[in-house]
Amino acid sequence: MNKDVYILGIESSCDDTSASVIYNGKVLSNVVANQEIHAKYGGVVPELASRAHQQNILPVIQQAIEQASITKENLSAIAFTRGPGLMGSLLVGTSFAKSLAIGLKIPLIDVNHMQAHILAHFIKEENAKIPSFPFICLTISGGHTQIVKITDHFEMEVLGETIDDAVGEAFDKSAKILGLPYPGGPLIDKYAKLGNPKAYPFTKPKVGDLDFSFSGLKTGILYFIQKQVRINPNFIEENLRDICASIQYTITEILMDKLKNAVKQTGIKNIAIAGGVSANSEIRNRLKQAEKHFGWTTYIPKFEYTTDNAAMVAITGYLKYLNNDYSEVSITAKARLKVTD
Repeated sequence: MNKDVYILGIESSCDDTSASVIYNGKVLSNVVANQEIHAKYGGVVPELASRAHQQNILPVIQQAIEQASITKENLSAIAFTRGPGLMGSLLVGTSFAKSLAIGLKIPLIDVNHMQAHILAHFIKEENAKIPSFPFICLTISGGHTQIVKITDHFEMEVLGETIDDAVGEAFDKSAKILGLPYPGGPLIDKYAKLGNPKAYPFTKPKVGDLDFSFSGLKTGILYFIQKQVRINPNFIEENLRDICASIQYTITEILMDKLKNAVKQTGIKNIAIAGGVSANSEIRNRLKQAEKHFGWTTYIPKFEYTTDNAAMVAITGYLKYLNNDYSEVSITAKARLKVTD
């Protein structure tokens, strides 16, 4: 096999258009165009997202190739996010990837977005720890909350998952209740650093050992805030830091409880986190503490590989390329895909 493998990754599953070039597993470029337009709507508007992808995709890909100091003729394959995600957004990336692969006469590689979040840990970087198999990954984002057992790059088993809402949604909805702008998760993290995490105890949901539930917690937070605001209209303003710290503490406790259960049941002490919510500072701190307290080996991704980005798509494409695992041009985008698909 040619020793110089350049993979172009294209990510367009939600509201970020991203392109990345990876050379033999190392990131040469990772360009992300954010869509500011959704903030005023308090969430992602699918039709606006796909339109913005159409505008962004060509300049983003050109920028990624230029930053990598290569030409498109150097590319070995094109990797793209097939799903899960918003159908309109996925179609933009899928169509562009197909056209480019056909035009350059190089392989096309479809990537599962959920697998890509996990496999971002295999990007080769100085001083970066690459997970040893088997490992457990807590995948936490706006759309997903799962505990996944990984025995090889593409051998994954879901041990537990949310039965209702995702953890990222719990953060964002809690922020909305507090009157904070979208996306609210990072703002809760910011204010929580200055508050008392045990100021307001919220009830943890009772579900299976490895499963999650956040709808009851969201309702509990809503009722608590409504009650306190009736008593004191300035309650949120006066106690914002403590409220945010208490919400974040409760959510982190839920995640850590489930991870401890997973370690107990499997005996696996290699623990990784992935997905947008893995950027949360409290979750990262608690994992580092667990390394000392429980003897876990933890893998925490760099911030730029936590949210949706094309480097994670490119590294997954690279690993598939090494296996000669290519896609037919007839392949279609899929809005719903499981991590095991």
